[in-house]
Amino acid sequence: MRDRDPQGRPRNARPRDEYGRPLPYGAEGVPRVPDDYAPTTEQALADGLEHLEEGHPFHAHEVFEGRWKCAPQEERELWQGLAQICVGLTHLQRGNGRGAVTLLSRGAAKVQGYGSPYDEVGRRASALGQDSDAAEAVESVRVELVAVLRALG
Repeated sequence: MRDRDPQGRPRNARPRDEYGRPLPYGAEGVPRVPDDYAPTTEQALADGLEHLEEGHPFHAHEVFEGRWKCAPQEERELWQGLAQICVGLTHLQRGNGRGAVTLLSRGAAKVQGYGSPYDEVGRRASALGQDSDAAEAVESVRVELVAVLRALG
């Protein structure tokens, strides 16, 4: 059963490891992005960048998801696409190539609609499905995404 807050909204109080995998209750996990996180654009870029630089795309996904939920309508697809790319990278880290390809493709399609500098991130993310070296592929997209976020921040 999923954790709920006092108002009945779903929450996930379960600790997670550095790749976002759930750990048993009571285990020590890594710090999480709060469920009610609603960052500004600048804060989402800075926090997402920090998590990606640390090699934690799952946590970057949570940051971008937080921004996606509170962003103006015209930006939502961008933040959703960035979140999906980060989840795709997470799936690669966990060894789930099939799930990675699906999410990377979806995310790439969304961010490429925002033009430069997202075109290259989208191209690299969509090419990951053909890459046989998952570790190298993750690093390639992570580095490109870090470069884009640094340029924007």
